[in-house]
Amino acid sequence: MKRLLAEFLGTFTLVFAGTGAIVINETSGGVIGHAGIALVFGLVVLAMIYTFGDVSGAHLNPAVTLGFAVAGRFPWRDFSGYVTAQLAGAFVASGLLKFLFPASATLGATLPAGGAMQSFVLEIVLTAILMLVILSVSTGAKEKGVTAGIAIGSVIALEAMFAGPICGASMNPARSLAPAIVSGNLQFLWLYPFATFLGSVIAVPLCIGTRESGCCQRSECL
Repeated sequence: MKRLLAEFLGTFTLVFAGTGAIVINETSGGVIGHAGIALVFGLVVLAMIYTFGDVSGAHLNPAVTLGFAVAGRFPWRDFSGYVTAQLAGAFVASGLLKFLFPASATLGATLPAGGAMQSFVLEIVLTAILMLVILSVSTGAKEKGVTAGIAIGSVIALEAMFAGPICGASMNPARSLAPAIVSGNLQFLWLYPFATFLGSVIAVPLCIGTRESGCCQRSECL
């Protein structure tokens, strides 16, 4: 229960701060700006990793949980519990933002700026890169583990910075589903879960193939 609570609180904070930055940027006439929003997402993930990393692993993302499970570094029996906790945290965060900012049309939902296929491919690539980084920095030397939060938070901010204006740079189905459903923007509901899950799974063999020790599959990496 402690692990599930950590995933709930971590994902709640991620969605509340990240999508909240989008909503507040719209409400305040662009005071935060695109770069500021990208930094908020990166910084909140960094903070949550250091807050809950030693409790639950701070997945904060159903796609990340899937990637760890496929890599053999997370038990499948706990998969549904983690995803449920993450989705619950995301929906509570979006519900609170809806209460605070009822005039917001999207609540920070990720919506393609161009074609749906363009955003679909972008999300696959972005999520694969993110998952590859996560799988790589979450194993190995102790010093590497200490800086894992910085690496993961940085790649999230980086990807949000350059790809956010086109696809929203979700990389997280919970972050996309909750604001879309709560705000009623359902037209692209399929895109982000499919793309992010696929990108996460693609990253697993890439990680294994680039590490001679096969660390992504060893049980002692759990």
